[in-house]
Amino acid sequence: MAKVLVVGGAGYIGSHVAKLLQKKGHQVSVFDDLSTGFRELAKYGDFHLGSILDPQEVRAVIKQVAPDAVLHFAARAAVGESVENPSLYYEVNVAGSYQLFSALRELAPKAKIIFSSTCAVYGAVEGRLNETLPLNPVNPYGRTKKMIEEMLADFSHAYDTRYVSLRYFNASGADAEGEIGEMHNPETHLIPRLLENALDPSFEMKIFGDKHATPDGSCIRDYIHVEDLADAHLRAMEYLLNGGKSDVFNLGTAKGSSVFEVLKLVESTSERKLKYQIVGARAGDPPALIADSSKIERVLGWKPKNDLKSIVHSAWSWIQKRPR
Repeated sequence: MAKVLVVGGAGYIGSHVAKLLQKKGHQVSVFDDLSTGFRELAKYGDFHLGSILDPQEVRAVIKQVAPDAVLHFAARAAVGESVENPSLYYEVNVAGSYQLFSALRELAPKAKIIFSSTCAVYGAVEGRLNETLPLNPVNPYGRTKKMIEEMLADFSHAYDTRYVSLRYFNASGADAEGEIGEMHNPETHLIPRLLENALDPSFEMKIFGDKHATPDGSCIRDYIHVEDLADAHLRAMEYLLNGGKSDVFNLGTAKGSSVFEVLKLVESTSERKLKYQIVGARAGDPPALIADSSKIERVLGWKPKNDLKSIVHSAWSWIQKRPR
């Protein structure tokens, strides 16, 4: 059993990871300021209210928990917002991560770090992406995540901080037991927005472009179930605790689905016809982004267990009964 501090554990992905860690017998503590997370999602382990921007609060929770491992999810994560207000992203994502890593170096130097990164660090590239590609993010959100990865690499080199960065593709779906699921305010992700459309016929979706260089003209993305993401975090933590070296892994299914394919699946799952409007493509939006996840399969033995159908089904079950 490990003592685990889940930073940002009241958020969508952090809460699913906290649940799995507790289920596996680990001693879980959640640290969150609830600025974008939800108290009702922080059901697993002890809850500590606090901000990564406050050095005293960060130090206090590290002293209290004395973690063996820290899973770092706390961040602002909306691309559009990052373009409109980059200052917020550099403050929360970069400065907040620095506060956390510095406090860990002083108070829990042997603690292993698992960092929530993103495929946005690759930038506007196409096709199947692997970890050897150069990083060229095209928005402040992606740039802040790249900076945090670089910070971890420098800390690892200088202070022997051991970490794993997990570069997510499109996290989707909900807890199979229906206890927790995706909650954002506002919601920007495709699948929950389509499902909201199914629940509210007056809500009309916008599809950004139907003339991309893809079979049906809509963007193709790699959708990965949040429970598969949680399993990868557990494996990354166990890998580090068992002596593994610092590393970076993609997290995706290596399969792409187009916007129209997802839309049709939502329609069949909900048994409702969706209304949508096709608008212009977004600048810098790649036609296709698909993960090459062969490295994490090879090193950690991780493979996704859920397909797009199970993602949409679990999300539909959750959204019909989630708190509003």
